[in-house]
Amino acid sequence: MIDFLVQNDVARFLALIVIFFVVMLVVVLVTSVLGDRQATRERLDMTVSAPGAVPGGSTLRGDETRNRWIKIVNRIEEQGLSLVDTKDETLRKRLVAAGFTSEAAPRVYTLIRLALVITLPVLLIVYMWLAGSNPGLFKLYFGALIAMLAGLYLPSLFIRAKADRRQEEIVNGFPDALDLMLVCVEAGLGLETAFGRVGQEMARSHPLLAEQFGAVVLELRAGRSREDALRRMADRAGVDEIRAFATLLIQSTKLGSSIATTLRTYASEMREKRRMRAEERAHRLPVLLSVPLVGCMLPVMIGVLMVPAMIRLIRVLIPALG
Repeated sequence: MIDFLVQNDVARFLALIVIFFVVMLVVVLVTSVLGDRQATRERLDMTVSAPGAVPGGSTLRGDETRNRWIKIVNRIEEQGLSLVDTKDETLRKRLVAAGFTSEAAPRVYTLIRLALVITLPVLLIVYMWLAGSNPGLFKLYFGALIAMLAGLYLPSLFIRAKADRRQEEIVNGFPDALDLMLVCVEAGLGLETAFGRVGQEMARSHPLLAEQFGAVVLELRAGRSREDALRRMADRAGVDEIRAFATLLIQSTKLGSSIATTLRTYASEMREKRRMRAEERAHRLPVLLSVPLVGCMLPVMIGVLMVPAMIRLIRVLIPALG
């Protein structure tokens, strides 16, 4: 069957069309089912959640998925293959900044990298065999090497991109959170209650910030000191603004200064920084637009201006030379 598909172009084209429509149908069905389940889950969460619940907690489905990964990792390590990275602490900080806070996250990350390093070259060789190509030894070795490097570095690039996107979302929503916290503190709420209230209000607009504030509330209720809880929040977020905010609150608590005044000053600074970032992006736009303008429109304009003159010059010079 495979030899027939390789030798017959029409059959191969029809097989590719059938595979495309089957994959598209499966994707549409899976997306529809997952969308319905997500909508149902959101309605249940809105119905069942208590008014004082803190957003950002874990769910049973998330716990089941994490336990499944942990079982796979433990089963592999029981066979004698250690998945502990040599730079485990640095890797853990990167994963926490990307939102992966589980204790087994570094080992799962190492397992995924190892699987990709083995799987991608195998898939490349299988694709070459199915396509009917007969690559040489050097080409096969070079392709497998590129696939192995891709499997080695793609997870790292994914973690870095996810961490950058997560930090950007936190920074963009942080001024609004400070304004809400200032209102709560000036209304007479304590700092723990203010964190919980702001987390509830921002659960939909800025869920990452709500998760951070919710974790602080849970740690304070569990008996952790305020200084330790704030420093842990700064380490989890990995954002300089959050780290400076935690330091300000710790110093205000130690020195006995007004937390409302501290929040008001810092909120004003955060709004100013957000406005400056928006202005910086607006000023960068003409520079970014100049590249496609010069590369695409300038040759066309030169052609429009010069071609008629060249045609007229040719019409004048050819009879004169003849």
